[in-house]
Amino acid sequence: MQKLSTLLAVATTAIALSPLYVFAAPPAQPVNGYLVDGGGEFVKNASGECWRLGAWTPALAMEPCDPVIKAVAAAAPQPAPEVAPAPMPAPVPAPIAPVAQKLRYSGDALFGFDKATLQPEGKTVLNDLVRELQGATYEKVTVTGHTDRLGSNAYNQKLSEQRAQTVRDYLIGQNVGANVIAAQGLGETQPTTETAACKGRKSAKLIACLQPDRRVEVEMSGTKTVTPAQ
Repeated sequence: MQKLSTLLAVATTAIALSPLYVFAAPPAQPVNGYLVDGGGEFVKNASGECWRLGAWTPALAMEPCDPVIKAVAAAAPQPAPEVAPAPMPAPVPAPIAPVAQKLRYSGDALFGFDKATLQPEGKTVLNDLVRELQGATYEKVTVTGHTDRLGSNAYNQKLSEQRAQTVRDYLIGQNVGANVIAAQGLGETQPTTETAACKGRKSAKLIACLQPDRRVEVEMSGTKTVTPAQ
């Protein structure tokens, strides 16, 4: 009987102590920076806040302890609206200026004395006139021949006409429009020297004094394109 009583006492003690081992809660464990108990519940402090561990960062936030910030997908960039190219400005017409000029050429530079045939030096002089004519649009070009008073009126008239025609023919040969060039001779009728300044009989001195009267004048009228200054 004593032995049986002893066994019953040991069994009773074992049964009384067994709940301490069977139902004891497992120790708390860290989960994603939080402390949770054995049942997976978040351990909270006296203020009711989840217990964060030192390794916690906002990236480890979990509901219901902390709000989870959800990443918002960035909107795809919209293509820039197409901008129509600006219309090209209308070309500005080049300004046109009227041209009216009168050029005078020494007859002695163009021809030999008492001659109507161009000298080589005369062609060089007229080449400058050709360039002048080609740089503009002329409506009219008049070539006028003049002589000094030596010789008869009829002779001087014919010589002045021949010289004017020679200059006209040369310009046409240099591709200056024949339809705008006219030639005329005025003989000795329009001298530029004063009679009192050139006196005496025909001599080398008198011929030299009357040199300004022996001339060819070219009068032009038309338009010219103005080139803007750079």
